[in-house]
Formats: sequence, structure tokens, C-alpha cells
Amino acid sequence: MSKKIQIQVSPQVAADPLLLKEEVRLREGLSATTPMFIKVLKKSIDARGRSIKINLSVIISQEEVPAENIQLDYLPVENAKRTCHIIGAGPAGLFAALRCLELGIKPILIERGKDVKARRRDLAAINKHHLVNPESNYCFGEGGAGTYSDGKLYTRSNKRGDIDKILRTFVYHGASQDILVDAHPHIGTNKLPQLIAFIRETILKFGGEVLLNTKLIDFKTEADHITALTVLNEKGEHQLKVQQVILATGHSARDIYELLYRKNILLEAKPFALGVRVEHPQSLIDSIQYHCQTMDEVVTKRKHLPAASYSLVHQTKGYGVYSFCMCPGGIIAPCATAQEEIVTNGWSPSKRNNPYANSGIVVGLELKDFEAYKKSGPLAGLEFQKQFERLAWQMGGKTQTAPAQRLLDFVNSKHSSSLPACSYQPGLKSVEMHQLLGKTISPVLKEGFKAFGGKLRGYLSNEALIVGVESRTSTPVRIPRDSDTLQHPQIKNLYPCGEGAGYAGGIMSAAMDGERCVNALTC
Repeated sequence: MSKKIQIQVSPQVAADPLLLKEEVRLREGLSATTPMFIKVLKKSIDARGRSIKINLSVIISQEEVPAENIQLDYLPVENAKRTCHIIGAGPAGLFAALRCLELGIKPILIERGKDVKARRRDLAAINKHHLVNPESNYCFGEGGAGTYSDGKLYTRSNKRGDIDKILRTFVYHGASQDILVDAHPHIGTNKLPQLIAFIRETILKFGGEVLLNTKLIDFKTEADHITALTVLNEKGEHQLKVQQVILATGHSARDIYELLYRKNILLEAKPFALGVRVEHPQSLIDSIQYHCQTMDEVVTKRKHLPAASYSLVHQTKGYGVYSFCMCPGGIIAPCATAQEEIVTNGWSPSKRNNPYANSGIVVGLELKDFEAYKKSGPLAGLEFQKQFERLAWQMGGKTQTAPAQRLLDFVNSKHSSSLPACSYQPGLKSVEMHQLLGKTISPVLKEGFKAFGGKLRGYLSNEALIVGVESRTSTPVRIPRDSDTLQHPQIKNLYPCGEGAGYAGGIMSAAMDGERCVNALTC
């Protein structure tokens, strides 16, 4: 006999199985001699008041509920007659490949970058020596941009696919079962790479192919179909004949947009967001969000609570300003994909135990904002994006040193004579950030930060700083597709997919879109 209940308890009780069991006994009126086992199904934090509570959905039973043994059904496809070439080994491409295995289709996964382990040397070269490998960096390589930028698994896209299935697939490949329980699941940059390697092993084990260090440089079409891909690897250029192609190259594969544009393949300019990454001491964000009066109270509450996060939005001057990819206990990362640009992003380890909290704070731009680049047609937003990244590189000193300013100084248009310590390893240079952000974005950000300071008392502080530029929030180009077949309107066996095509925003939605595209090509 089992029963599902909702219960709200203190953080201390939620963290201690024995205390939780006693709390449930008391609330359910069960005697101390009644056998009782508890399994937590979902967990979330209610931090709206000083007395913080944990919301739990639990099953109580007189018999022990065994841990779930997740099994997924993959078919051997080595000799399958049907194949699918998947360009890009980010979450969209990887989950498309896994879905192919479930349906008996042989996936041939093509990734321009290195395997997930080898990527680390190139990330170290960016951080330590300011050297950007254009084929292997935070954005390119096995696992895609999400692998070394956090592993957040929260999404609002619950109508786009089976969220639980994606989470279960991660658990099957080694993730903690906590991600099935937490309201905002997160794997962590220190753990996600190994999971990506396990997913590759699954693809290979069941007969799929994974071609790393292999870059798509051209393709051949006949009538309204792609018939062959031209790829470049260490052996030179060669062609691959294809049946179906899923294009899941991510939001930073600018060469793919340019290739499609040159070949007169239909593209569309798309709104996107641009701004800065803001960093505070994590203890300050904890103090604000957990309603602490002293640092001693922060320490006490953090014994049973995770590093605090925030989500902020404000409308001003006809634009939306909002937080993006908030990383509690995290690090600001250099995410350029070419030498002469600065791009920032953030990530957190699984424990979220670094001393800083960072988040993108960005302004939602519209197509009218790219009017100066209209000669570039559907690539107007891309050229707009490039301008800011190159200017950030110039203002930082033409290395991966990033331009920065104290937050309150930025709002008050005051030069920062010094900068606080920061997690961004290549280093910072103090500049007046309005010179980077320009007449449209800068005043909107200032008003946004003022509003955020009113919502979170203490947020608008010179203990915090802004680092530029946060520009890869999403793609500024959409690769169109039919809403029913998911095929490109000009090319019937091409399936634009994931973030790079403009149909996802994060690991979960990209993974679900990868599965959707495979489902569509079987119809």
C-alpha cells in the first residue's frame, strides 16, 4: 500500500532522512511501530519569506520502494538500410542519434571539433594563453556548447517533447537520479563531459558512427534533395552520400549560415538578445535571496540550502531586459570561436561551490536594430553580433582579456579605477562599458539594473561587476522548416534542428528537438 503526498518542511528536515520520516509520521498520524518508507519524487525551494521551506512530493509506503532501474531500448543498426547523417554533436545531434537507434536507423554523427576529453586542452589554452582554436573551444566539439557551460536541464518547453525521457536518458548514461527530483535539475560542468562520452559509446556500441574532427564544408543537391556532403578532416576533403540530413550545428556555426546563404538556401533574420555577464559574490546573492541579516546567518542557512540563484525581467524604453543562464557558485568563461573576438558565458560545477554568482543580463533586440546591416540580408543580425564581439576584443587589449566595469559605476556613468576579483580567468580591463554597448543597449541595461536593484535589495552594488560581451544567447539566424514535416522548404531531406536553426534554447529543448526531427523523418 502506497500513498503520494505533498509536504512542506524546513531545509534541515528535507536534508535529513530520519527527520523527514518523523515529520511524515507526525503529519499522517502514523505510529512509530508502523513500517514506513519514503521516496522523494519532486523537490523545490520556497524562499519567499525569511522562514524558507522545501516543497516535497513524496510516496510513503509500508514496503521499501526500490531505486528505479532505467532501461532504454536501442536496436543494432550497423547493417541498417536506412541511415541519417547528423551534423553537430551537441544535445540536439546526440539525442537525434539516440532516437535513431531506438527506431532502427543508423546515425552517422559528424562533428567538427574534438572528443569531449581532448577539448579540455583547448579550453585551457584560451584561459591561460588567450589562444582560440576555431574548431575546438567552449562552443565547438563533442557535446556542444552546453558541455562546458553548466549542464542546466531546466526548460519551460514542456509541450515540445518528453522532458522526463530526456532526463532518464541522462541518468541511464550516468547522471545522478537527483535530476529526476529537483525542480531545476543541473548536472555540472565537472560531470557532464563523462556523460557525453558514455552517450558516444552507446551510439558506437549499437552500430552508429561518430566522425569527430570532421567539418562540413559543402553539399551537393539534385532537384530538391541533398545527395552528398563534402567534409574536411585530417585526411583531406571527401564526399559522403546521404539519405537524410539533420542539421544541428549550434548557434555559433557561422560558417554554416554563410554556406547556406552563398548557395541561395532560404534563411531568415531572427531577433536575439545581447548584453553583459554580471558577477556578484555568491554570499551577497545568498544574503538577498535567503533574507539574511548577517553573514553568519548566510553560513547557517547554506548548511542545508544550495547556492542561491535569481531570475529577473524588466521592460523599459520599448525593450525587455532579463537574466539569462544564471550560474550560482559559477565561473565566467571565454567562449570566443575566433581569435579576434570576446564572447562571455557562464558555468557551474555540480556542487556550485565557487565564491561567485554570475548571470547574463541581456536586452532583447528586434530586427529593426539590425537595420544598418540590411545589405547582409538574413545575416544582418549575425553581422551586428560580430561588431560587438570584435569591439570587445579591441577594448580588452586584443587578447582574451575582457572589458569590464563595476556595476554601480556603470549605472552612474563613472569610470572604475579598480575592479574586484573575478572568476574570468583570462583577466579583465577596466573600461567605460557604454562605449562598447552603444546608444541602444547601454541605456536599456542601466534602467534594467536600476529596476533589479529595486527588486533585490543590495543587487545594485560596486561589489558586482559587468563583463562584456554576452552575445551568444541564441542564434540571430533562423533556418526555416515546415511546421509539420520539419523539412526545409527548399530541400526535402534536410531537417534544420536545435539552437542553431532557431528552434531551441538550452540542452533540454535542443535534445527534444533532435528527437522530434528523427520522428519527422520516419513519417
